Amino acid sequence: MPKTNALQKIESHEKLCRIMQKLTHKKIHQIEERVKRLEKILLSCTAALIASMAFLIYTLVSHITF
Repeated sequence: MPKTNALQKIESHEKLCRIMQKLTHKKIHQIEERVKRLEKILLSCTAALIASMAFLIYTLVSHITF
């Protein structure tokens, strides 16, 4: 009897661990997707900023030379 009780406890603990592992993996995957989205937004904003600064510099330089 004690062996079967201990075995049941171990099996239930392993089952709980598997469930928690699946939940953790799902949360990590969601976080990865959010980070990818933020990276895209950050790169887009950076590109827009660089392009606008380049246009501004070009405009200022063209007004100075003429």
